[in-house]
Amino acid sequence: MTKFAVLISGRGTNMKAIGRAVLDERLKAVLAFVASDVPHAPGLALAEKMGFPTDILPYSSGGRSAGEEAIIRLCRSYRAEWIILAGFMRILSPEFVRSHKNRIVNIHPSLLPSFPGTDGIGDAWRRGVKITGVTVHLVDEGVDSGPILAQKAVPVHPGDDMASLEKRIHRAEHALYWKTLSGLFSGTLSPERR
Repeated sequence: MTKFAVLISGRGTNMKAIGRAVLDERLKAVLAFVASDVPHAPGLALAEKMGFPTDILPYSSGGRSAGEEAIIRLCRSYRAEWIILAGFMRILSPEFVRSHKNRIVNIHPSLLPSFPGTDGIGDAWRRGVKITGVTVHLVDEGVDSGPILAQKAVPVHPGDDMASLEKRIHRAEHALYWKTLSGLFSGTLSPERR
């Protein structure tokens, strides 16, 4: 069965949705460990409560190279084949991405290629779009520029504020991410066959 790691920086809501799909056996894979670059990220406590091993990546004390070395060490130790970014707010080095080519997946809160970067929801809101959404993609050496695996549109309703839109985008993420991973891990989904 496919083993994967989840990297987070915050609350871990996407990790929770993925982990729940694993525990409920809807996602037929093993969540090997959850790691965070933020020592007290709420998602770490949530992962522990769900029964998943956790670790802290030493980005704050050792920089990106130490953080990435820790990811490599943990993946080897747990035999994780895939790295799933779920609100992980660090940019991985080109060398790291190349050494894990087509094995790193990210979710982004916009319909890429529109609104890449750290504030996809806010950027779409400020632009006044009528439809935004979420994108699951492979990570390449750019920022939110890798091959798209799946997208889900989220309409902007007339009565929305940014908080209500963000809530619906997160619901779409939680539904789409684990299903996309299921197709990817089983081989029924690839960037070439979407």
